Amino acid sequence: MKLLATQVGYVYLPTTDIEKTVLWYRDKLGLQLVNQFEDRGSQIAVLHFPHKHAIAIVLVETTDDRPLSIVRNASPYPVFTINCPDIEFTHQYLSGQGVEVEAIHSLGDGEAKYFYFQDDQGNLLEAAWSQWDLVDEVKDSFLK
Repeated sequence: MKLLATQVGYVYLPTTDIEKTVLWYRDKLGLQLVNQFEDRGSQIAVLHFPHKHAIAIVLVETTDDRPLSIVRNASPYPVFTINCPDIEFTHQYLSGQGVEVEAIHSLGDGEAKYFYFQDDQGNLLEAAWSQWDLVDEVKDSFLK
């Protein structure tokens, strides 16, 4: 049987200032810019996470000043989650970088933990850890 799909490939995020947002994701979350180019009249930036099999974030520059939004039961909900091997370290690091972070929440008997924060464009994101997170190899370019 032929596979129709194998995984999510990219997450698209809008930005009104691509250079600023590239730096935000690089400096705050440690992502690497792997390509930047023009497409249909605006800049596109492709950012990678450290894991070899992680999806990419693709920033799309736009003049529309509206972050992505999902509403769940009348409350904002994150547009995606980043996995963190040490959620407490990530929380402390982002807070120290001036990112407004919510308190860490725990699920069940501590099998999962998460907190919400926003990127420089107001997109609501989630940082999470759980005992069920997949283990993957880190790309060589992140080990240098």
